[in-house]
Amino acid sequence: MDVIHKYILAKKAELERLQDEDGKWTFPFQGPILTDCFMIAIIRTLGLNEPDLMAGLVNKLLRSQQDNGSWKLYPDELDGNVSATVLAYASLLISGEFNSDDEEMKRAEHFMDRHGGPKKAHFMIKLFLAMNGMYSYPSYFNFPTAYFLLPSYFPFSMYHCSNYARVHLTPMILCMNKRFSIHHNVEQHYFEDKKGGWFREERGLADTLVQSIKSLHLNPLYYRKIGYQAAEKLMIDRIEENGTLYSYASSTFYMIYGLMAMGYPKDSPILQRAVEGLKSYAIQTAEGLHIQNSPSEVWDTALLSYSLQTAGVDISHPMVKKANEYLLRKQHIKRGDWSIHAPSASPGGWGFSDSNHFNPDNDDTSAALRALTKSQELGHPFRQSWSRGTAYLKKLQNKDGGYGAFEKDAYDPLFAHLPIENAADALIDDSTADLTGRVLEFLGNYAGMIYNDEMVKKAVKWLFLHQERNGSWYGKWGVCYIYGTWAAVTGLCAVGISSKHPAVQKALDWLESIQQKDGGFGESCQSCEKKKYIPLAYSTPSQTAWALDALVAGGRKKRDAAMKAARFLLDEKNYDEEASRYPTGVGLPGGFYILYESYNYIFPLIALSRFKGQGLEIPKDV
Repeated sequence: MDVIHKYILAKKAELERLQDEDGKWTFPFQGPILTDCFMIAIIRTLGLNEPDLMAGLVNKLLRSQQDNGSWKLYPDELDGNVSATVLAYASLLISGEFNSDDEEMKRAEHFMDRHGGPKKAHFMIKLFLAMNGMYSYPSYFNFPTAYFLLPSYFPFSMYHCSNYARVHLTPMILCMNKRFSIHHNVEQHYFEDKKGGWFREERGLADTLVQSIKSLHLNPLYYRKIGYQAAEKLMIDRIEENGTLYSYASSTFYMIYGLMAMGYPKDSPILQRAVEGLKSYAIQTAEGLHIQNSPSEVWDTALLSYSLQTAGVDISHPMVKKANEYLLRKQHIKRGDWSIHAPSASPGGWGFSDSNHFNPDNDDTSAALRALTKSQELGHPFRQSWSRGTAYLKKLQNKDGGYGAFEKDAYDPLFAHLPIENAADALIDDSTADLTGRVLEFLGNYAGMIYNDEMVKKAVKWLFLHQERNGSWYGKWGVCYIYGTWAAVTGLCAVGISSKHPAVQKALDWLESIQQKDGGFGESCQSCEKKKYIPLAYSTPSQTAWALDALVAGGRKKRDAAMKAARFLLDEKNYDEEASRYPTGVGLPGGFYILYESYNYIFPLIALSRFKGQGLEIPKDV
């Protein structure tokens, strides 16, 4: 038995043991401390009797504090993260378990003071402080609520920004307009007299947008009232069956505060149901109890089913059969915000979480379709599901030829210039190399579409136009240049672009140039923030697998780089727990990084199976 076959059998046995009865896999979706801190505040704000939950969240926070008093977003973050530290410090105060005299708090204060304090924290963190009575709202801020009455076709309407910005900013605006605060009976001396620094000083396009919105404020008394009602309705209409807003914990936290700002009592059924939804997101991780921002059951299950099939597991195998039946049940049948810019599309996409029923995304949709492709042989209902999903995905292509994450053409560039942090990352759902490449890879390898198709040509052209000078592509939802380059190369090759094409060759040359001495690949989360490739001090399994898969797709499977990468993945002694638990997913550069535990199964399985599929063995002397 060759070493790759042995590896595949071992992973298959592990995954069979880990699969849930209903066919899905439930791996932790581990984000930053933001959700844990918000949950601590919600428990106190609503007066909930949750001693075990509170203790678990507080203990996890304490274990993750660094020796210098800071909290970090990822292990190699330089020094520490001021926003995370401000948030953790405030949450520990709100918990009622700590005060400024405690040693842990003094160390945190020292770090914050050296890094500018709360004024240097992210906009979202300042709002958390303000909502909890620890920071002054900007006195001059008063957003015209007439904005929520704009029709979807209006150039600056909320449907021209990302849907995740839509559901987060709406409750934020309500709290800021109403100056809503909950004053906890805890010691807050550190935050006294600390204010300001809410918005970036930026002129130009931002002024144009702000002035255009302000010009709508024609009749303050009338439009203000019905604007508030429209904002409230926007949230209520998007509450999921489990009580969360859009299935995100973060937007649900803000919704709770936003609805309270609108006068909802603490014991309101809507707020209580939201809390139950948030509690259902609690999961034990290696670091302790964590509130997942958006559990990844559908994403993990689609990718695992597809990776197992790539490794040779038949669709008749109970593990794959149960997984694909689960995916059938999770295909969306409701119209959502995506239909605003894609009115001719019929429902057929997939969302990220088990609780997500009307907010599909293009990555999950293409992943589910890969998993279901072979099951078409079984006929109805798989064939119908696959056809509906493929038709939906094609309709979501942006006018520029690329693909965004959630909706079509939700990227008015003016929103990227608003004077708040991460405006370009969070407020627009623009075309990205990773999404465009992954959709192309599905269309080429699983839907039989090649370069002579017009929609494929447009997507290929978009990728060529957005390649970096060094040959890489930037990926928005993974770390980062390795991720984007893998997606672009595998997508281009799948639709018939020759591996000898200069763009592909340049990308592969770049990948080989960044290979680590151990044969693996590792990229730091710093790349997302600096917008240039920053190597990690060690290699990670998922990033090595992405690089190997790109090298195989580009015809370089016999070269030393591919051989060494394959050997790295096969010998798991090459990567310790630190490497296996490094976050290689991105939610928001500089603010939200994700550890997908499933990735250590999914991508090595895919890459090694494709490497083996070339009939290659690994020489011992490589």
